[in-house]
Amino acid sequence: MTPAPARTLLRVLILLPPSEGKADTGTGRRLDLTRLSLPELTPAREEVLTALMALSAAGRSEETAGAGDAALAALGLTAGQRGELARNARLDRAATAPAGQVYTGVLYEALGLATLPPGALRAARRSVLVSSGLWGAVRLTDRIPPYRCPIGARLPGVGALSAYWRGVLSPVLTAAAGGGPVLDLRSAAYAATWTPPAELAGRTVTVRVLHERRPGERTVVSHFNKATKGRLVRDLLLAGARPRTATALVGALRDLKYPVEEQPVTAGRPRRVDVVVTDL
Repeated sequence: MTPAPARTLLRVLILLPPSEGKADTGTGRRLDLTRLSLPELTPAREEVLTALMALSAAGRSEETAGAGDAALAALGLTAGQRGELARNARLDRAATAPAGQVYTGVLYEALGLATLPPGALRAARRSVLVSSGLWGAVRLTDRIPPYRCPIGARLPGVGALSAYWRGVLSPVLTAAAGGGPVLDLRSAAYAATWTPPAELAGRTVTVRVLHERRPGERTVVSHFNKATKGRLVRDLLLAGARPRTATALVGALRDLKYPVEEQPVTAGRPRRVDVVVTDL
């Protein structure tokens, strides 16, 4: 009897943004950069982490006049978020948790990792990469401490994080994509850190979520944009979707009853689709 063929694994790479909302604290061992996925990023992560900790430590020191305000400004924080400086200053000693538990914002609430069945959860762990101003990109299983470091931050000796990571991520994410399609759900600021090269662009699908209040009147709504993207990934995982091409990926979204409108294709650029929702 001929054995059944092995079940094909989900081949799509799913890129997500991080969330501002994070767990209050980790639950396990201290941060170890050498144990994170994508080890090629370790030197860059160490450089950014060191700069962030130094900026935050100086900002919370009573002996450094004005440094606190400068640190808050560099990280895009308000005076009411000054406590984030203390957290950042000790990241190398802080307890960690899997990134999928650390990120708690709207998208991750809708994704609901904790309630996925085992097969869908394994697929998420294989397929999802989360962009980060501090780590560059991490998998959901990578253990990281809660932190505050948006992609719009500027760090001493590192500069603007968007530009910094753009110079580091390209070969790493291109390799991570392999030969399959890419579903890019990152926000614009994080998308700027890696643009798929021409040979990969045709396999990449970017998604914009539009709310149609009434026929012909559409708007982008940030909160529900994130929630819809989280539900979209969850539905793909639950369906066991295994698209091998960008066309099949768009088809999988339609099979899940998402109203998808494709934008004109531009050679050498990712395929763009709008998901139009009427109920929020």
